[in-house]
Amino acid sequence: MNFDGLDAGMGEYSPSLHGTLDAGLEPSMDPHLNPTLLQAVELDPEGLAVPVPEPVHLMEGMFSELHSVVSEVGIPVTATHFDVQEEMLWMGNHRGHVTSFFGPTMGRYSSFQVHSTDDIRHIQSLETGVLFLSKCNLKCFTRGGLVMFDYPMDEGADMHSLLMTDNNTLLMGGLQNYVVEMDLNTVQETQKFTVEVPGVAIMRQTSRFFFCGHTSGKVTLRDLRSFKMEHEFDAFSGSLSDFDVHGNLLAACGFSSRGLNGLACDRFLMVYDLRMMRAVTPLQVHVDPLFLRFIPTYTSRLAIISQTGQCQFCEPTGLANVADIFHVNTVGQLLMSFDVSSSKQALAFGDSGGCVHLWSDAPEVSFNDYSRETDFALPCLVDTLPQLDWNHDLLPLSLIPTPLTSTEPLLSDWPTALVTPSPRRAPPVDPEILRTMKTVGFIGYAANPRTRPRNQVPYKIKDVELEYDNYNQVPESPIGRDEEPHLYMVPKKFRKVTIKYSKLGLEDFDFKHYNRTLFAGLEPHIPNAYCNCMIQVLYFLEPIRCLVQNHLCQKEFCLACELGFLFHMLDLSRGDPCQASNFLRAFRTIPEASALGLILADSDEQTGKARLGRLIQSWNRFILTQLHQETQEQEGPQAYRGASSSSLGSSGESAIGKLFGCEVENSSLCRCGKETVRSSLTLLFTMHYPEQNSQEKTVKEYDFAEILKKSICLEQSTQAWCENCEKYQPTVQTRNIRCLPDVLVINCEVNSAKEAEFWKVQAEYAFSKAMQKEAMEPTKPKEPPPLPNEWCLDMEGFTFDTRAEDLRHVWIPLTMKMSISKSQGLEISSWPEGEEVSVPIGSKAAASEEAEGAALYDLVVTVPHILDARTGGNLVAHIKVGETYHQRKEGVTHQQWYLFNDFLIEPIDKTEAAQFDVSWKVPAILYYAKRNYHSKYDLRIKNPIDASVLLTEASLARKQRKSHATFIPLMVSEMPQAGDLVGLDAEFVTLNQEEAELRSDGTKSTIKPSQMSVARITCVRGQGPNEGVPFIDDYISTQEQVVDYLTQYSGIKPGDLDAKISSKHLTTLKSTYLKLRFLIDTGVRFVGHGLQKDFRVINLLVLKDQVIDTVYLFHLPRKRMISLRFLAWYFLDLNIQGETHDSIEDARTALQLYRKYLELSRGGSSDEVRKVLKGLYEKGRQLDWKVPDSDAGDGQGSPKSSAVFPSVMGL
Repeated sequence: MNFDGLDAGMGEYSPSLHGTLDAGLEPSMDPHLNPTLLQAVELDPEGLAVPVPEPVHLMEGMFSELHSVVSEVGIPVTATHFDVQEEMLWMGNHRGHVTSFFGPTMGRYSSFQVHSTDDIRHIQSLETGVLFLSKCNLKCFTRGGLVMFDYPMDEGADMHSLLMTDNNTLLMGGLQNYVVEMDLNTVQETQKFTVEVPGVAIMRQTSRFFFCGHTSGKVTLRDLRSFKMEHEFDAFSGSLSDFDVHGNLLAACGFSSRGLNGLACDRFLMVYDLRMMRAVTPLQVHVDPLFLRFIPTYTSRLAIISQTGQCQFCEPTGLANVADIFHVNTVGQLLMSFDVSSSKQALAFGDSGGCVHLWSDAPEVSFNDYSRETDFALPCLVDTLPQLDWNHDLLPLSLIPTPLTSTEPLLSDWPTALVTPSPRRAPPVDPEILRTMKTVGFIGYAANPRTRPRNQVPYKIKDVELEYDNYNQVPESPIGRDEEPHLYMVPKKFRKVTIKYSKLGLEDFDFKHYNRTLFAGLEPHIPNAYCNCMIQVLYFLEPIRCLVQNHLCQKEFCLACELGFLFHMLDLSRGDPCQASNFLRAFRTIPEASALGLILADSDEQTGKARLGRLIQSWNRFILTQLHQETQEQEGPQAYRGASSSSLGSSGESAIGKLFGCEVENSSLCRCGKETVRSSLTLLFTMHYPEQNSQEKTVKEYDFAEILKKSICLEQSTQAWCENCEKYQPTVQTRNIRCLPDVLVINCEVNSAKEAEFWKVQAEYAFSKAMQKEAMEPTKPKEPPPLPNEWCLDMEGFTFDTRAEDLRHVWIPLTMKMSISKSQGLEISSWPEGEEVSVPIGSKAAASEEAEGAALYDLVVTVPHILDARTGGNLVAHIKVGETYHQRKEGVTHQQWYLFNDFLIEPIDKTEAAQFDVSWKVPAILYYAKRNYHSKYDLRIKNPIDASVLLTEASLARKQRKSHATFIPLMVSEMPQAGDLVGLDAEFVTLNQEEAELRSDGTKSTIKPSQMSVARITCVRGQGPNEGVPFIDDYISTQEQVVDYLTQYSGIKPGDLDAKISSKHLTTLKSTYLKLRFLIDTGVRFVGHGLQKDFRVINLLVLKDQVIDTVYLFHLPRKRMISLRFLAWYFLDLNIQGETHDSIEDARTALQLYRKYLELSRGGSSDEVRKVLKGLYEKGRQLDWKVPDSDAGDGQGSPKSSAVFPSVMGL
């Protein structure tokens, strides 16, 4: 900041400086000073005679002159500024001209006139341009010199300084009694703050205050929001010349009043401690200070510069050393301006002779730590004629320019008739306008008949697209609705759903808007959540639901265990969505999943690069195989009874093998006649479509059952090794199945345009067939529409009221009949709707069919891939939800098809589940289930988690000792009972930072929240002789990269979660999760502060009557949430969370607060409790929600509080 803050206008110069300026001030004085302010100022004429040797080479930490350049000779440089975006140095002079220089070589970059008469008083660089402040004007130019805006000040303004408060707001101060706040987006004045002491010449800012230096010698500290004065330092009795702030120190230099002799330059720097708000020992220096600036490189050095060019470095709290002085070679001129680069490697001085001096402590200097690339003007390229070798045989004569003659016309000279501009003719005026027009003078007036949109071309809208847009669809999110394009093929309920995060996180997001059932959706924002639809598919298969919930093993990452925990949450939920975060965390650690390419990068998921159709089919094969292996390795309580059929063989080893497994025979027949037969177990089948001959233009008609049979009993010719021939021979490979699976899983493999076209053509054939059949049948009398409760009763297969029109895009049957016989082999046929009633379930005919190996298979699941260019597409599932699920959730017994699209769940018609319009809805996976297959499985769930999980366990940490234990495990006699109190608190670390964007109105929109992981879980006893003693204090080991340990809020330090160096009680997440699950299943009541967020990140679902949250106990409706720290101080007189948060302390405090609440409730009525809470809020407002006698308060609010209760951020 230069010294022009003391001046109402440019001072006068001695003739020795510039011939055209009048003599007034002495040469040794600042020509920029106002003579009225500095009458009779006495400066030491001799200065400080210290010999300064010329620098020979640049030493690190020692500044030496690098370059000097002259802008305009004799015109004083009134402002210098290092560009904070690019490697450039700006200077402005007394005549309103600015020049920029590039890099340490000081090559001239641009030079232009900013103001015709006034001097440049302050320069500030922005991202898009540069601001220049003159006496009564603020201008913004591009770095090349084009005007971006020109803002004139009020009449009588005398501006001297400006300060950027954020990217788009700045403050301007001067000799008037106010400071102006201005918005750079709108180039408008937003506020005007009145200042008590006029003459704001210098402004600085820290995270706590605005600092204003006044011409009267005072420095005022002002509030960042209201600009009200908080503190005042009376630095100098005469005037202030410069000051700077760094850390907790403020240093100032200026002039002292010497009675009748006027003002004299004070060689003592005033230094203030901003923690105690008082002056410390003044610092005596050996030069007459005019500018000073902190240069914090290795230490908090101060650079003090005199007007004559002497510069001294010293520590603000130490003694100044004469040896630390160097001299700027100004050739007798006076220094007028000074600036330090943001990298602290370069200093710039501007003198009264128009010269700019660049000093540096390194030869290869960078003005900024990270500068962007500078755009240079393109050099002027002057075309020159090439030298031609006339003797060369291959020289093209076209290179020789021919002279133009005025007699010969050029081919490019078109006749005038062809080059005359011909404007587009205006369309004829609507006859209706002409008919109703009234003429007044020469102007006609008529009503707009609205037959044509203004300035728009009417497009023809297809009926099909209109039909899709008129679906009775789920509206977009209530928060931040996006406008939908008018023409869009994909119905809304199939489109990708996203959670709109507001400042309250998820609290005000209306999930019920998307799901009016009692089934639980799954949240989509977790990495690899593309498999949500398949998790729902597995959940709604009753034997799998029971199997995984009965399964429990010792493996840290077991997908069967994690699915069991997730399915338990889905069972408990009453329509609220759940997260699959722990399951997907375990999924990411499985090496096979990574090898198969099932683990997506975030960028692939967001940009829609992943081929989701192919991916979900691979995931389907992987999960069935993985669950088969995991449940084989260690069977928990059996989820099924003995097999009723002996033909399953090895598939009976796990319930997965029994449910999906099908023993197949693979035979290879060589041309020599040798046949090799191998048996294996397959869990799913892949569709294979017939090859089309190139000669045939049309695709033949096939029945789905026919294609399915060929895909199961596959026959193909390949090259294979024949042991008989001892070489590779063409062999015919045939696959046959020995038994029918209970659930037939089919991967559709529609991965190319050819297969999609095949599927489309077959659906058209099936539709035309159904239309012909309906036309041939006699019309039936219309029946009254069924009642709403009857609408849910979905009969098997097609019902009588299914119209042929509903079968558009349907190729697959809802019911199939499959049988195996020794004579015929496998036979598959569609089961027509007419015969369904004639063979009722449970009749003798059905029983006899079963005995012969025939079975009816009903379609229960379809998983389509939704193609959507706008969002990159997504995966949904149509699931036929069985009676047992409806019985548990809704208390009714019926079956119903539902659409599951992450957290959107909606009942649909059965035909919609089988419809695949391959232009946007491509089939991926089909599940057919045998009728009444549940009957052979034991569907009881016995909770495998017992009290042993709470007993003592070894720590994973190698350094953990018994002496370091922070908890005492529960004894057998202390085992919790239903209704017991447990104090709980959890701390988290961040795995991925949140992704947010700024909207056009300046508000922040969260695109993807930060991904948190639980790092520490503490449970303390809530009753008994050991009340308040922790019985769980587990640090959770993580294998994933931690981005931020949030030590200030969590108390977790790097190394605490590393088994090699941690001294804490380190466990796996699964181990601690089992302890909490046991406590929840027992029925204990958890007491804590902000438990909603804790349970969400731990991935637990706890019923509301088991949670006592102190944040809600001490809360009035429509008021802010109150921090635990403030509640503990107000009610318990405890000062907690001093430096960091400790989960033991927080859990104990929450228990004590609950006891206090019970005491208040017992002691009086609800009105009295409300009165106490009103007193709490009143006290909080008085103290600005800060606990007294503490520096930090709860200033920032912990991440946990800010995520669940964002209004706590100010506590």
